[in-house]
Amino acid sequence: MATIEIAKLGFRWTPRPKTSPINPIVRRGRLQFRKAFEPYGNRSRRIVILQPLSCSLVDERKQKELEDNFSFNEKENSLVNALIGIQGRGRSASPQQLQEVERAVQVLEGVEGVPDPTGSNLIEGRWQLMFTTRPGTASPIQRTFVGVDFFSVFQEVYLQTNDPRVSNIVRFSDAIGELKVEVPYPVPFRLLGDEAKGWLDTTYLSCSGNLRISRGNKGTTFVLQKKTEPRQRLLAAISADTGVREAIDEVLSLNRNVDKAEPELLEGEWKMIWSSQMETDSWLENAANGLMGMQIVRPNGRLKFLVDILLGLRFSMDGTFVKSSTNTYDVTMDDAAILAGQFGLPVEMQNKFKLELLYTDEKIRITRGYKKIVFVHIRVDESKRA
Repeated sequence: MATIEIAKLGFRWTPRPKTSPINPIVRRGRLQFRKAFEPYGNRSRRIVILQPLSCSLVDERKQKELEDNFSFNEKENSLVNALIGIQGRGRSASPQQLQEVERAVQVLEGVEGVPDPTGSNLIEGRWQLMFTTRPGTASPIQRTFVGVDFFSVFQEVYLQTNDPRVSNIVRFSDAIGELKVEVPYPVPFRLLGDEAKGWLDTTYLSCSGNLRISRGNKGTTFVLQKKTEPRQRLLAAISADTGVREAIDEVLSLNRNVDKAEPELLEGEWKMIWSSQMETDSWLENAANGLMGMQIVRPNGRLKFLVDILLGLRFSMDGTFVKSSTNTYDVTMDDAAILAGQFGLPVEMQNKFKLELLYTDEKIRITRGYKKIVFVHIRVDESKRA
């Protein structure tokens, strides 16, 4: 299909996945944009350089096997786990979540990854952006697209060819297509100012070729993956509102093959991000049935539903849960109120149901609850509450 150029600003709409050369120049090991574009005859070119780092070498003959049967080591898993539940690729991350990610990043940067990433075939391919810090100096494109979960953001790296290139891509959906941004020369550098300059260091490339960490000169950290693990695919499906049931089935299927201890409801604050039933017209009914808001699991079998209504008003409903089988709990919710600051207006209602714990870890939980509705919750506060 043809590519549509919009207002000569370099925005290209590509209905099907395509790549577009950026004519990078490879020097040593740093991915650098000294200027976003520099004159090159009647064209413009982007300067691209990558920085190597020391680590054990991966036999390139095993590359395909590693890519087909990828796995993360313990330190890489720590980073992946830190990313679970962070929405907007870091945009909505709490200070605690940012600290957890930064600790995991620093650990990986201190161990061996692949040396000379640009010289390894493992750098080649399409990388999905999973996380980025978003300082005020981020580029206009980054500010516009990166923080929106509905879009997928990729970077294609092909340096081991006669036509080396790096492309940044925003993918909307299979039906709509993807957007590539290439500003032609001459460009309004005065309008962009220092945002037209920058460099990017690759500080870690995993030996499986599936995880990459980069840092930019403006203080931005990027985490990219070639392939994602089942929980990440589930959260992406929820954000895109498509294929959620299939993604849940994948998580549950893989979990059945793992020998794990008997599951327990973990304490903490759990935010409901998806349910198999649409909300009804009654917000009170939705809140009482756990179709919105938070679930707070407390010690000694105590449970609370908490929903922000509006203008400082909240709905609260307390109850208890008792384990009745390996992964099933009897839940009774019978103490409801409308809260306004320190004051509360009691609401007469009671709800009893069985809660089946289908999957749980420190970050995400899948349950079957009221009227067999399936719920997905993410943990937003890992501290235990008394």
